[in-house]
Amino acid sequence: MLYPQQNQYRDLSVLDGVWEFRLDPDDVGLNSKWSEGFIEFRPIAVPSSWNELFPDTYDYIGVGWYQTMFSIPGSWDLGDLRLRFGSVTYKATVWINGHLLGSHEGGNLPFEFRLAENVNLDSVNRLVVRVENELKPERVPPGNVKSGSLSMFMSNIPATNYDFFPYSGIHRSVILYRVPVSNISDVTVRTSLKDEIGIVDILVLCDDPDIELSVSLRSGSFHMQGVAASIGGRLKVCLEVKEPRLWSPSDPHLYQLEMSLKHQDGPVDSYSLEIGIRTIEIRGHEILLNGKPIELKGFGRHEDSSVTGRGQNLPLTIKDHNLMKWVGANSYRTSHYPYFEEDLFLADKHGFLVVDETPAVGLFFEGDGGQIEDRLAKCREQISELISRDKNHPSVIMWSVANEPFPPNLMDRIRSQSEEPVEPVATEFLATLTGDAKSLDDTRPVSFAAVHGTPIEWLKNVDVVMLNRYNGWYFDQMNLDEAINNLSSELDKIYGATGKPIVISEFGADTISGLHSAPEELYSEEYQVELLRRYLELAESRVFLAGLHVWVLADFRTSHSMMRIGGLNRKGVFTRDRQPKMAAHFLRSKWLACLKLAANEKASC
Repeated sequence: MLYPQQNQYRDLSVLDGVWEFRLDPDDVGLNSKWSEGFIEFRPIAVPSSWNELFPDTYDYIGVGWYQTMFSIPGSWDLGDLRLRFGSVTYKATVWINGHLLGSHEGGNLPFEFRLAENVNLDSVNRLVVRVENELKPERVPPGNVKSGSLSMFMSNIPATNYDFFPYSGIHRSVILYRVPVSNISDVTVRTSLKDEIGIVDILVLCDDPDIELSVSLRSGSFHMQGVAASIGGRLKVCLEVKEPRLWSPSDPHLYQLEMSLKHQDGPVDSYSLEIGIRTIEIRGHEILLNGKPIELKGFGRHEDSSVTGRGQNLPLTIKDHNLMKWVGANSYRTSHYPYFEEDLFLADKHGFLVVDETPAVGLFFEGDGGQIEDRLAKCREQISELISRDKNHPSVIMWSVANEPFPPNLMDRIRSQSEEPVEPVATEFLATLTGDAKSLDDTRPVSFAAVHGTPIEWLKNVDVVMLNRYNGWYFDQMNLDEAINNLSSELDKIYGATGKPIVISEFGADTISGLHSAPEELYSEEYQVELLRRYLELAESRVFLAGLHVWVLADFRTSHSMMRIGGLNRKGVFTRDRQPKMAAHFLRSKWLACLKLAANEKASC
């Protein structure tokens, strides 16, 4: 799905602002015809989460209704008019002027509707959105699981099956936009290198058969062009760039790609992208960017802040990117859902290497076959939506189809260190997801973040093994020698069985800012630093370790439980308000030194 743009052929109007909102705890709104408008309401900011804006909505699980009024700008004709939601969590049902447009299930990814007959061009329009956020086992991510492997989470309040807060609402921008009747409906850009020549393959989709595509690629004084005619709605152009300036963390160079559609009587539509020419591949135990080994140094993150919750927050996103640059990181994972699109635009510009993850966190494979099939269908839909949205970002170097899928009898597997295979349904489920991602995009590796106790057969089906490991925190607390020895043995065993590069995609320790101890004790800043130090030293001793992602960049809100003091996961190297702990300074001293060494010696670091 293309990000909306405004140019001489396309128009847009952002509907963000103060909307009207009311709760519907008894779910009477549908029968009461609130879809045609409602009178009682309170103001609410869009985008934002409803949870921290009102005293009675913090842990509210149920239905909420939004409405706003808008007009079509007078300069617009009807054309191809669309309404786009960047993200609504969890299920959205949308009406215009009392007419049902449709529904979308699953937060974190955009969806849109064509308006056509239901919109008034010459008078005001009423937009109504019903948002429902029930926690259910069959959903992705799941919640309120009362039996099986994930029943351990039932002490969480709210009863999530994942370790972050179930923020709800209209989380990203709502955009009204218009495109010409003959329009660029999709663009796919793939880049490669051949004999030091940059190859830029461009595929444009347009339903109009009597159309011609012209493309222009620019960078400073560099300029080249290409043309293509439509063949069955597909227009292909291949550009060969001599001596390309390759995109990388040290030089995140972007080319401006401009695409125009023309009829015999003149141009009808245009669309532009910033693209990077780069390659990503797996060779043996290495991840190669532009043919050279790279090591991922970075973080897991969360879209999380006080007041706005998971609502789109551009200042905070810019702050987080600058903090990661300050520390010396070169990568991050969109744990555990796709971030808003502007985040990736920033990653393209800053040169971050991004592992782009679906919302499939906390998957489990117990229950009746129908529930598992429903969950699989939702996961497959999310993979398709994710790749459709993010496929053209040079920063995205890997797809992650899930975070910590739980094998059946997980705790028993961990306690016994079992290596027994699990039921085929779970293995086939994950194989389907990785297969979908590879079929949709064969230019990037595919993986998932594996929990302790993950069967080895699951890890053989990915391109890069990603492991979430908490040796020294949830296991072997206060005994870091034992923790690292056990982890080292496990890593050697996994690499011996798979022969694939390994990334430790999560590791860390909860830390209360300002708590100090000598010797280092649990929750102290000193213990967090020492644990991180041991993992970094381990990475230096294993050539197959292709990266480390610290969990987590900043403290974040989660459900209340006995494990979470004040309802926060405190593994951040920054506090929730982005103040550094000792660990941030420690990582900065290590990672910046590495970057300076790489620059001076032209080495991989």
